[in-house]
Amino acid sequence: MNSNLPLTVKRSIELLGLMAIVAVVVIGRDIIMPVLMAFFVTIMLLPIYRFLKRKKFPETLAIVLPILVVAFFVALVVWFFSNQIGSLVNDFPQIKKNVAEHLKALSTWISHITPYSTSEQMNFIDDKSKDLLNMGTKLAGGFALTLSGIFVFIGLLPIYIYLMLFYKDILLRFAFMWFQSEHHPKVKDAIYQTESMIKSYLGGLLIQISYMTVLLGGILLLLGIKHALLIGVIFAFLNLIPYVGALIGNLIGVLLTLASSQQMFPVVEVLAVIAFVQFLDNNILMPRIVGSKVKINALFAILGVFIGGSVAGVAGMFLALPIIAVLKIIFDRTEMFKQWGVLLGDERPTKSPMTFPRFRRKKAVEVKEGTDG
Repeated sequence: MNSNLPLTVKRSIELLGLMAIVAVVVIGRDIIMPVLMAFFVTIMLLPIYRFLKRKKFPETLAIVLPILVVAFFVALVVWFFSNQIGSLVNDFPQIKKNVAEHLKALSTWISHITPYSTSEQMNFIDDKSKDLLNMGTKLAGGFALTLSGIFVFIGLLPIYIYLMLFYKDILLRFAFMWFQSEHHPKVKDAIYQTESMIKSYLGGLLIQISYMTVLLGGILLLLGIKHALLIGVIFAFLNLIPYVGALIGNLIGVLLTLASSQQMFPVVEVLAVIAFVQFLDNNILMPRIVGSKVKINALFAILGVFIGGSVAGVAGMFLALPIIAVLKIIFDRTEMFKQWGVLLGDERPTKSPMTFPRFRRKKAVEVKEGTDG
């Protein structure tokens, strides 16, 4: 962009470009999201690909073997879930009995604190059940479409990953050709930083899923909680969605425990164990695994999750944080967009920019200690 353009024109073009990107993502999300997912998985597979190339493996084999590793991991997760869900289905008669007991206790409690009798409550539940049944019928068709979309999504991933690894040098040349030769060192640095961040972040998440499943599922299993491993793995995967996933994981853990027991104490145990594991994860384990590779402030992390979810569904929620982190790496290395990098980051100035004009500039400033999220 021409540096002689007025500042207002530059900002207007930036905002129009931002709106255009969002519009493109919304319209083409069924195409863009598998490509983005494949891009992040490809970055994760690069070390295996390079290792096999150094060992003189044919290029096709060096690409296919890492993809087979991913396929094996996905198959293992699907097998585990199907096995646990099968166990849950086998316990359905007991679950139905437990739910009836909890509803009876809840009805008695409501009768004591409200003027509604048990029969009135049952009539209300019957009416709402019919409404839910009608809603479920309408949602069934949408679920079938979503399920078919998921299969298409998963089916396209290995194809995209293979082609990205095969044509990676063309993609890199394409990236360099957008910039003048004097800017190529910055481009190269941004590419290395992006690769390092993605491998650190996504690798850390894989380790996080493993230890949270073992810790949470193992402790609940020792306490005698039914479906402990299922609760552990569901919470571990949902925890990949920043902030929001943990709340949903707590809710699912409570519901599964209520359905598996007629007592309330196991629910307290599940919530206490989840809180303990989350404390270890947030304050001890995850900071040491990921380190300071992803420095995104909490405000834009939460906004990114909700915006990603509204634009591209669950895939958008999972990918929101790494996408924001990649954008920050790019913004920090361009003079034109450096202010956007500051906005996304968590590097707070030591003094207020209202009082100290030098903290309003684009150059690096002193930051407060202990700001890593």
